[in-house]
Amino acid sequence: MTTAAFLCLFALAVAGYVLNRRAATELSGGGAKLHSLEGFHGSYALLVVFIPVLVLILLWLVFQGAVIDLMLKSGLSDRFAGLSNGETQLLVAEIKSIAKGTVFGTPEEWKFAAADTYNMLKERSSLLLLILVVSLSVALVVFSRRKVSADFRARHGVERIVSGLMIFCSVVAIFVTIGIVASLMFETMKFFSKVSVTEFLFGTNWEPQIPLREDQVAAEGAFGWLPVMLGTLVITVIALIIAVPVGLMSAIYLNEFAPRRLRAVAKPLLEILAGVPTVVYGFFAILVVAPAIRSFGQSIGLDVSPNTALAAGGVMGIMLIPFISSFSDDALSAVPQSLRDGALGLGATRAEMMTTVLFPAAIPGIVGGVLLAVSRAIGETMIVVMAAGLIAKMTANPLDSVTTVTVQIVTLLIGDTSFDNPKTLAAFALGMMLFLATLIINVFALRIVRKYREAYD
Repeated sequence: MTTAAFLCLFALAVAGYVLNRRAATELSGGGAKLHSLEGFHGSYALLVVFIPVLVLILLWLVFQGAVIDLMLKSGLSDRFAGLSNGETQLLVAEIKSIAKGTVFGTPEEWKFAAADTYNMLKERSSLLLLILVVSLSVALVVFSRRKVSADFRARHGVERIVSGLMIFCSVVAIFVTIGIVASLMFETMKFFSKVSVTEFLFGTNWEPQIPLREDQVAAEGAFGWLPVMLGTLVITVIALIIAVPVGLMSAIYLNEFAPRRLRAVAKPLLEILAGVPTVVYGFFAILVVAPAIRSFGQSIGLDVSPNTALAAGGVMGIMLIPFISSFSDDALSAVPQSLRDGALGLGATRAEMMTTVLFPAAIPGIVGGVLLAVSRAIGETMIVVMAAGLIAKMTANPLDSVTTVTVQIVTLLIGDTSFDNPKTLAAFALGMMLFLATLIINVFALRIVRKYREAYD
């Protein structure tokens, strides 16, 4: 039924577009001077029908489940009397499972009857949605069709609707961001109510394993985030040391010094690296790079761990080269040709023009590319898990095993743990610290971009 509602909406919206456009064309063919083009009359009908009905469908789907559950509970109030909230939710879940045809054990007869009632309520809800969609869509088609006239300002109407839609999307994006940050802060505060802030910020031991039962043998749990953050910094720095120089140099060469034929071949080949899945880089790191580093270290007498930050960071740096190269190349290409010609006309060599004019003018775009690479390096998980390990150590040795913030978040939130113990809540605290660190990096990068943009715009 829901699919049928969407199909009816699309069909009636398109029908409204065709009817209005045809009516406007007939008016224009009859000698009337229209205020707006025929396409705007059709688009007006399309938007007037599509947007409000789509909002109705989405709101219906959002609240449908809660309303049906409420009606089901009210009809079985005697069965749910005296039950706790958890027991009620469990019973409702069992009825829904029976309604879907999944039966475990031998449920009571009243549960089968409740399942039939649940299916009946869902069917009626879907049928009512379809009726509402068709009725409202037809009414809006008729309304928009009556609007077609020589004096009707359809273009203004379309612009108002599109403008309102863009404002709505912007507001939704802002509030979604605020909601994400608020939820992160809420869970972080719950974590700090169980673990002291001092232990988290200044602790040097990260062992989040805690006993979930009183008779369970496990560690007491240590939540000092410094080893995790240090591992993140080590891997990120190694990756950037490899990716930034190589990416920048390749972009400068391809943009200014390479022959056109070489650029036409080399640039697409370089960007192919950006499309390789990270798990492939992880296999490359653990099967090729890590054994090579270990063999070389042993040959010169160094103690090298099986999984090292150097292997993970090095392979991550190779992965980031296309990002930095592509962004830097785009930034260099965006510099006005007049700056190049002016520098060369004053007698500068191509190298002098690049280092004194072109590269400084492209710094805002280059910083954006490097910033994207930093975010990618901090957020990368697969390569770190496969090549660097899961052990949080207070070490900056690139030949040792380390872990990162994102890897620990993944290992803590595995989906089957409750959200009321410090082990799970620690993931949100790590996420909050990662958010703050990324925010500081972004503010710093924006200040650099603004400074050079003011100088060269």
